[in-house]
Amino acid sequence: MGGILEERLSRALSARKEKQTKRTLSPSRHPQLISSNLVDFSSNDYLSFAQSPILKRKLLTTLSKPSARPLGPSSSRLLDGNTPAHLALESELADFLRAEAGLLFNSGFDANAGLWACLPSKDDFIVYDALIHASTHDGMRASRVLPQRRIPFKHNSVADLQEILLRLKEEQAIRSGVACVWVAVETLYSMDGDLAPLAELVEAVETILDRGNGHMVVDEAHSTGLYGPQGRGVVCALSLANRITIRVHTFGKAMSCSGAVVLSNPLIRSYLVNYARPLIYSTTMPNMNIVAIQKSFEMLQEGYGDKAANKVHSLATLLLETLSQFITPTSTPISLPSILPSSVSTVSPSSACLDCQPSHQHQLQSTSPIIPLLTPEPAELARFLIGKGFLVRPITYPTVPRGEERVRVCLHAGNTEKEVLSLANFVKEWIEIKEEEKLNQPSTIAGSAIAGGRKLALQAKL
Repeated sequence: MGGILEERLSRALSARKEKQTKRTLSPSRHPQLISSNLVDFSSNDYLSFAQSPILKRKLLTTLSKPSARPLGPSSSRLLDGNTPAHLALESELADFLRAEAGLLFNSGFDANAGLWACLPSKDDFIVYDALIHASTHDGMRASRVLPQRRIPFKHNSVADLQEILLRLKEEQAIRSGVACVWVAVETLYSMDGDLAPLAELVEAVETILDRGNGHMVVDEAHSTGLYGPQGRGVVCALSLANRITIRVHTFGKAMSCSGAVVLSNPLIRSYLVNYARPLIYSTTMPNMNIVAIQKSFEMLQEGYGDKAANKVHSLATLLLETLSQFITPTSTPISLPSILPSSVSTVSPSSACLDCQPSHQHQLQSTSPIIPLLTPEPAELARFLIGKGFLVRPITYPTVPRGEERVRVCLHAGNTEKEVLSLANFVKEWIEIKEEEKLNQPSTIAGSAIAGGRKLALQAKL
């Protein structure tokens, strides 16, 4: 290639390598990663559906039928890719997830990037959680909303959101209801593993923006399958389906497939069909994906998901209780986030919900399958745990802010209590090793005092 382009790209990659933030797809850093003997504490396969023989049998049985057409259609939805199977899946998902309409996208990233790029107008404001996903950021940047009208609020802070909304309400266009405020949140955040105070956030938007021009867009990527009746998500668990303008459910995590559905009303769906570029200019997902998604949601409907989700939440409680015996929010060299719930909350569905069954009182699990181990040495901790047989990944800048590096532990229904306790024991062992190393190091304070004394002595001689 040569020339200025090669120099520019090489310089950028070299800088990341020096900072130990260079990403790579090569598994050569840890040859053990390809070993099936490693216990998975890394993937997003929360319900272990990817390992389910029942789901595999369902999928293969359907695909082996003489009438099955697993390949194709090789076309955009707007040309020849709008098959009856695609339309049927959208209808089924909308019905199951208690929405008026659904629209399929090839990925959650495409869904977020597409809807945020086209829905807000130039006179609108976007208010978003500070830890919102990169796909939402890309969509916002591509939108007509100017940077100064895109405002972050402190992560999961209802008070900060209220303060921002009250300030925006001083704008005549917002106060009169002529312009909209779009609010972007997730239900379960992928790096911190914490749940959004969704009911309180919704209440704040509705109370302050009382002209009906506040619109919440809720990303349920990491909560699908894990929360709510039959894994419908946090929105349905809290009976908020008819108070949220848009929901995004993805299929690449607990559902072990790929793709996403945007849930909305028919008007918004029609608008996205006309203006969401990732949908318009992409080949539609193949028929085999449609079948896989149908069968994964069939697992939820048949109760397999509830059983798996309960196992995940039980393991999360076990791991947190065990880690908390020797790790605190202020401990070193590993700390835990200050808010990691390990309990169960009981909520009553609202009578205004769009038939968010079951209608009786149900439980919203507040535990999370994602537990971050905050440490300034995530790569070293990850290598240690991999060497002990556990697949975990270090998460560093720019995925998380500097100073918030971590090893992220993801729990799965397929994990056992023995594996979880063993992981915790090896984390404790690593901490003990680091503490012993620290004790064996010369005191930096003493070294500084000696150096300071030498400097003063030299100054006295001068």
